[in-house]
Amino acid sequence: MTTADCYHGCDYTEAALLAPVDHSWLDAGLQPEALRDVINHLAQDTRTIHPNPENVLRALSMPVAEVRVLILGQDPYPTPGHAVGLSFASDAPRLPRSLANIYKELHDDTATTRTTGNLDDWVDQGVLLLNTTLTVASGQAGSHSRIGWKKFTDTIIGIVDRPGVVALAWGAHAAHALADCQHMEVIASAHPSPLSARRGFFGSRPFSRANEALIAAGRQPINW
Repeated sequence: MTTADCYHGCDYTEAALLAPVDHSWLDAGLQPEALRDVINHLAQDTRTIHPNPENVLRALSMPVAEVRVLILGQDPYPTPGHAVGLSFASDAPRLPRSLANIYKELHDDTATTRTTGNLDDWVDQGVLLLNTTLTVASGQAGSHSRIGWKKFTDTIIGIVDRPGVVALAWGAHAAHALADCQHMEVIASAHPSPLSARRGFFGSRPFSRANEALIAAGRQPINW
C-alpha cells in the first residue's frame, strides 16, 4: 500500500482527517461535525479509497489568511498512486492527462515549464488546490460525489470568498460550485481534461490573468 492509497479499515476518523487542518479554518466556521456523514460512508466502503486519511484534507494545512488563489477540481484521481489530497497534483511518475494539459497552457501563457506533478511550491505561495469531493473509490471517478462532501467543501469555498482572492473555475462543475461567490474574482474556462481542453481551456491564459487580478488587488502574484 502506498501513501496515496487506503483500503477498507483505514483510520478515517474525524481526528485523522482533521490532523493536517490549520486551526484558522475551524476559527472561520468550518464545522468538524459536517464530516460525520462522510466518515460513516467511508467506514462502510469496502473498496480501495484514495487518498489516505492524512491527505484527505491536506489542502487545508494552509492558513486561511494566506489563500491568494483557489483552483477548484472535482474529485481526486481514481488511479492508484495518483491522488495526493491537492487538486490536479500527483505523485505518479507520468503526468495525468489533465495536468499535462494544465502545464501546456501554463507554458503557452507564461513560458513556464514544469515536468513533475508536485505542486507544493504553488501551495507555499497561497494556492489552495481544492476538490469539491475529497475522496474517491479506486477506478471509479465520481463514486463519492454524493456522500456528503459538497456541504463541507461549500463551506470552505464560502470562507475564502473574500476580496483579494482569485478563483480559477475550470469546467462547468467548478463554475457551478463558485456561482454564489460574491467577493473573490472568478476566472472561468473549460476544463483541462482531454475531452474539453480544446474547447476553451487552451488559450484562456488563466495564470497570467490570475496574477493580473492579484496585482490589481494589491497582492503579490504567483510564481507559477
